[in-house]
Amino acid sequence: MADTIFQTPVFQEFILPFLLVFIIAFALLEKTKILGEGKKTLNAIIAFVVGVVFVTAVFPKEVITNLVLFLTIAMIVVFVVLFLWGFITEGDTELINPKFMKWVLIIGVGIGFLFLIIWILTTQTNFLGWISDREWTGTFWTNILFVIVIAVALALVLKNPAKSS
Repeated sequence: MADTIFQTPVFQEFILPFLLVFIIAFALLEKTKILGEGKKTLNAIIAFVVGVVFVTAVFPKEVITNLVLFLTIAMIVVFVVLFLWGFITEGDTELINPKFMKWVLIIGVGIGFLFLIIWILTTQTNFLGWISDREWTGTFWTNILFVIVIAVALALVLKNPAKSS
């Protein structure tokens, strides 16, 4: 039993997704002025139809719901990372190399995005089971590790080429 109106399935599964899509569609139509200037009523009607069509479709609504959940957590993680980054780089002396941290963050975000896509499409169990239950799994992960080691070695060598006399 729902304790508040915000916990009811109607609110969580229909009203909130509709409002999210309606507001984003309306804002995009207003900002881009695709239909011309001063067409707020027409933009609102189109955004309303897009929102209603979106709410009636099950899979896109679930994808957006999962995406919003992930983005909420990601925003908190980004806030904490930027908060710590501010402490690390504050003042005249920097404790770590900002260029190195930029690449660490880019790689971390890339890996996070890959897991996000797998998680959103709800194939993580099938995908991970497919990868881990095969006879070639050990060879696959060994090759992946080997490629990563070679890529890191090449990056280090190309970054600081040895000066020959």
